[in-house]
Amino acid sequence: MADDGHSEPRILIDDRQGDVRVDHDALAELARTVLVGEGVARSELSLSFVTEYEITDLHVRYMEEDGPTDVLSFPLEEEDVDEEGVRLVGDVVICPAVAARNNPDPGGELRLLVVHGILHLLGHDHQQKTKRGEMWAKQERYAGVRVP
Repeated sequence: MADDGHSEPRILIDDRQGDVRVDHDALAELARTVLVGEGVARSELSLSFVTEYEITDLHVRYMEEDGPTDVLSFPLEEEDVDEEGVRLVGDVVICPAVAARNNPDPGGELRLLVVHGILHLLGHDHQQKTKRGEMWAKQERYAGVRVP
C-alpha cells in the first residue's frame, strides 16, 4: 500500500431523509473508532441516512423481505482497494425514522445501528448463536448501548 499519510478511515455521509435529526459528525467519529478498533484504519465507508420508503425498497430488492427495516449493510470484497491502497469496506444504510420507533433514545439507537452495520460489513454475524454474544459485546463496547 502506498503511504499517503492517510491513517484514519474516511467516512462518507449522505443524508437523504430529513425527518429525524442526525448528528453526522458524532456518527462519523464513531464509525472511525469502530474501523480502527477492528483493525481497518486505512479504509473508506459510506453511511447513508434514508427515508422509510427508500429503506423498504432496498429491503425488498436486496433481502427479499417485505416492509421497512432500520439498517442494511452492503459489503464490498476485502480485496476492493482503491488506487491509494485504501480498503473500500462498503455501505451502511440507516433509516432514522424506523430507528426512532425502535428506541426511546433515537441517538443511542443510531449509534447502535452504525456499529451493527459496520460489524456486519466486517464479517460479524448474529444469526449464529455461537457468534451472537461476541457481536453484541462489541456493539455495546463501541456504541455504549446495551443490546437486550
